[in-house]
Amino acid sequence: MGAKASFVIVGGGQAGAWAAKTLRQNGFDGRLTLVGAEAHPPYERPPLSKQLLLGQSEIEAAYIFPAESYTEWGVDLRLNTTVVSLSPDRSRIALSVGGSLVYDRLLLATGGRPRKLDVPGAALDNIFYLRSVGDALALRRALAAPAHVLIVGGGWIGLEVAATARALGAAVTMVESTGRLCARAAPPELSQLLLELHRSHGVDVRLNTTVTAFKGRGRVECAQLSEGPSLDISAVVIGVGITPATELAGTAGLALDNGIVVDDGLQASIAGIFAAGDVASFRDEFGRRTRRESWDNAQRQGIAAGKAMLGQRSAMDPYPWFWSDQYDQNIQMVGSISDTAESIELPATSANARVLLYRSNGRFEGAVGINAGRDIRMIRRRLEAGQTIDVAEATNRQS
Repeated sequence: MGAKASFVIVGGGQAGAWAAKTLRQNGFDGRLTLVGAEAHPPYERPPLSKQLLLGQSEIEAAYIFPAESYTEWGVDLRLNTTVVSLSPDRSRIALSVGGSLVYDRLLLATGGRPRKLDVPGAALDNIFYLRSVGDALALRRALAAPAHVLIVGGGWIGLEVAATARALGAAVTMVESTGRLCARAAPPELSQLLLELHRSHGVDVRLNTTVTAFKGRGRVECAQLSEGPSLDISAVVIGVGITPATELAGTAGLALDNGIVVDDGLQASIAGIFAAGDVASFRDEFGRRTRRESWDNAQRQGIAAGKAMLGQRSAMDPYPWFWSDQYDQNIQMVGSISDTAESIELPATSANARVLLYRSNGRFEGAVGINAGRDIRMIRRRLEAGQTIDVAEATNRQS
């Protein structure tokens, strides 16, 4: 591959933007194209449910890098553009605008799309899925007037929107189909803390409850629930997870398994094609194939993919990290914590801080911190350095 090779990144999100920067920082001086479906250059998604929804900032504040950076780096930024087909045998992608591109290396950072709720009335106005700037701005307008918003799904997106909606003065009802909040991602103790937090701020949380239908004349006005009477509402936010955007890869013949299958170098099943971020299906520290839908994972995999495209190895962090701001609480979690893991609470470092360590079969799995960023940073550093967390010592300190 010559010095003037052509690399293409499909996906204008966290992983794609960091891959582009990494390629230039590591000496790639060939043609570099980043294809993004939205009108904006790559931006961070966490502000969609927080500052942008609150009206405390505009979209430019969420840009991963200043818009002019791509010109400075010599990146051909193709916005409002999608890839309509991928032909690995010809190393070519066809674009919705601007013809086609030939590549020497291709990164698929296509992310995911919100999972739809399939119930009668789901197409009514004022029913929102929060995944893009446009989604956030439309929801912000709906919350500007006195509102009663129904949030379907008690995961991270739903919880963050609930906190923001309460800050805007909206009445909030949340329905969650399982018996606890964030059941897929959080240990039981954290689920209970989240439940108490939101109920203390006036959110009507209903567990083991689903929506059976929406009703309204053009715009949603009422929700029928599996439990209890129907609910009069003015807006709905649905947050029941995402589906990895694998259609392009699947049609092109790449191996799929709840995402685009990649090896430990983020290369897909066809040589020269890589995947990163929400769409990448990789093996975790336990050998399980998984995807991670987080800001931190997208950034780390974007950097690792950029290096891998240049033939450089970059170790993946085996301990994922996640954070969420809700009301006045900063919640952080590091590691892959199983539902059956034993929790050990460390002595609080401040009046409103909590740190929980988790272990299973004598093995440290991770930690949860509430308003304990310093503690979680220390734990992350020790883990990344290969140092063990002495759970027995932590237990003795507590007694």
